Amino acid sequence: MAIVHDSSAVTVRKHQRSRPLFARLLSDYGQECVIVAAILLLLLIVGLYNPRFLSASNLNTIFAGNAYIAVAAIGMAMVIITGHIDVSVGALIGVLATISGTLAVSGYPVWVAWGAPVVLGMAVNCVVGWLVAYARIPSIVVTLGMMSILRGGLISITGGTWISGLPKEFMIAQWKPFGLPFPIIAMVVLTLIAAWWMRNFPFGRSLYAVGGNPEAARATGISSERRVLAVFVIHGAFAGIATILFATQLQVIQSTVPPNLELTIITAAVIGGVSILGGSGTVIGSTLAAILFATIGSALIFVNVSAYWLRAVIGGLILITVLADMIRRRPKK
Repeated sequence: MAIVHDSSAVTVRKHQRSRPLFARLLSDYGQECVIVAAILLLLLIVGLYNPRFLSASNLNTIFAGNAYIAVAAIGMAMVIITGHIDVSVGALIGVLATISGTLAVSGYPVWVAWGAPVVLGMAVNCVVGWLVAYARIPSIVVTLGMMSILRGGLISITGGTWISGLPKEFMIAQWKPFGLPFPIIAMVVLTLIAAWWMRNFPFGRSLYAVGGNPEAARATGISSERRVLAVFVIHGAFAGIATILFATQLQVIQSTVPPNLELTIITAAVIGGVSILGGSGTVIGSTLAAILFATIGSALIFVNVSAYWLRAVIGGLILITVLADMIRRRPKK
């Protein structure tokens, strides 16, 4: 049986390689191709309407200024692929940014201020992951509770005060190695590494099995509990990295939770092609969707439309994407 399976798999791979490159891209990354086309179309149309839209400063705002959302969406995509969700990520980033900024202005080495959000993000999400995986509490319930704890604790302790006087060496998001903004480099590198890991490593590929059919995954010897716990910890690490990019963009950090940040991150993953039911999607799609949101938001301003319409546009995109996913999953007669 194993020989037949291996030979059929080889045949499938040969057939896939024999197809034209464009056909393979559409087959494997259809949603991602649509998002790329939408971004390019927006850049072209709005750029023709208002050339300032394509200025270097505005493009830097679109790509570098929103890279932290794309990085956070990488971890979120993994969580949703395994069949779960995290609505506390926005509150977590707000808390971690405050801790990081406080360490920086208190005279601690910058590597401590950078490393603390990553370590603490992993620690918090380790607790969340354990409650979801082993205590079997629904992830929406656990993360709603964690969101309330983090939001309430942050406001109670800091009073929403601003952290200023950040040291220059702390501002990693303002670095420009090779002439490119560091957030863009971090976003691209982390996305490619995560996509490569999920496509080529057994542990990464098993996340799709856990989210698509947990019972079948368990029958093949895959520990769903261990995978879920690990994914939440990884998600915490990406949230920590996103925090560093977020906290070092400006010269001050406001000790509050960024409004609607968790919804933006979740939406980036879903519109990027990650099924809200789990089991399918890519982190490349979530990163591209985060860029698309930033492009739409900027485009609305340059065509003199209220930026508040961005929420309506994103809401419509969510409904269309989820509906399309449900139709796609419907059994064919």
